[in-house]
Amino acid sequence: KTIEILKVAHNYEEQGKPVVIMTSALDTRDGFGIVSSRIGMRREAVPISNDMDIFAFIAELQEKPYCVLIDECQFLSKQNVYDLARVVDELNVPVMAFGLKNDFQNELFEGSKYLLLLADKIDEIKTICQYCSKKATMVLRTEHGKPVYEGAQIQIGGN
Repeated sequence: KTIEILKVAHNYEEQGKPVVIMTSALDTRDGFGIVSSRIGMRREAVPISNDMDIFAFIAELQEKPYCVLIDECQFLSKQNVYDLARVVDELNVPVMAFGLKNDFQNELFEGSKYLLLLADKIDEIKTICQYCSKKATMVLRTEHGKPVYEGAQIQIGGN
């Protein structure tokens, strides 16, 4: 997912069009406010806390972005998602949000739920299951190579 964000950002910036990259403050795997792909590409990002007023943050920027890119959007709060909808509707700035739809117990994340309700368009990034080599449709949490079916919804780290 992150590599897609970095590609989109690069395409805008190559045309001299600024973007804002944001990520959940919960995701600290590679450092606070950092988005990082599995192939090693990294960029600074604005960390989003659950109580952050994203609309005000974007509205108050000196240079209006051409696009807002969100990584780990599944961790957003309901209010965060409503703020992003206002960014699109009131500031006319497109928002592209990337993340997981379901957790390892096949439950929607809060951020994903509200993005599904409010999104103008939804695209699925397809990938291959490492176990059966077919299209990946579920999230599998493992510990020491073995599937885990119980636990907290949010666990930072791993793949």
